[in-house]
Amino acid sequence: MPAYIYETIPKNPKQKPRRFEVQQSMKDAALTTDPTTGEPVRRVITGGSGNIMRGLSILSMNRPKRNK
Repeated sequence: MPAYIYETIPKNPKQKPRRFEVQQSMKDAALTTDPTTGEPVRRVITGGSGNIMRGLSILSMNRPKRNK
């Protein structure tokens, strides 16, 4: 099951939001309140796992080069 990051929505603008993780199924609806405190929360979108590969792909290495 994936872990989702949530942050609290403070009533006072000077307060910092608190972040926490919750493991949920992809089919589950996003939380609207913190399960422990009852504060309103929003889901935080993150950048993912970061496994971006750069350079030549395996498929492009197997193609013959064109002569121009």
